[in-house]
Amino acid sequence: MIDRIPGVDYRFSDPGLLEKALTHRSAGERNYERLEFLGDSVLDLIVADRLLILHPHAPEGDLSRMRARLVRADSLRDIAARLELGDHLRLGSGERKSGGKRRASILADALEALLGAIYLDGGFEASKRVILDLFEPSIAALPEAEKLKDAKTRLQEHLQGRGRPLPEYDLVDERGADHTKEFTVRCALQDSDEVTEATGSSRRKAEQAAADDMLGRLKGG
Repeated sequence: MIDRIPGVDYRFSDPGLLEKALTHRSAGERNYERLEFLGDSVLDLIVADRLLILHPHAPEGDLSRMRARLVRADSLRDIAARLELGDHLRLGSGERKSGGKRRASILADALEALLGAIYLDGGFEASKRVILDLFEPSIAALPEAEKLKDAKTRLQEHLQGRGRPLPEYDLVDERGADHTKEFTVRCALQDSDEVTEATGSSRRKAEQAAADDMLGRLKGG
């Protein structure tokens, strides 16, 4: 039974916790789901604390956006992939055959479970040290808070700042099989004839793309 993950500066006193953190629910009842819940909370707290120190004058909205960027599933997956965490996962045969060790959601969940296991095994300071070590490069690379706002929010603020009404979004088309659906959305300004359309794999993504196109048009991009 292993007691550490290469690339993670921590050795478990109780290797059983690490084994549990690496066990997907498809491999048994003693799996990482409860540790994932704990790790998610520990990660949020430590990242929030670090951001408060680094950005003492940032408003709550900016801090929330920065934290969301750092702890989103894609970010967790990238760190887990860098650690080659998937090679250590215990998966049921179905998940293993379908490539579960490379699945983004499983990698992200397993990383949170690992952090929860470190918290239980070594306490708050140990988990803080590991989290900051793993996330510090991402924290240092964070863009300006304004750039973290999604396109719909930025478009809304642009229009409100000029006393203009909010845009309207309409679903124009939805096509494809369930697992390959494409959505086309129109973004229209209520006080002009400006209209943009965009397509995405979800309605939300299509709306964001249409809003981004509209903002670029309004700013002369």
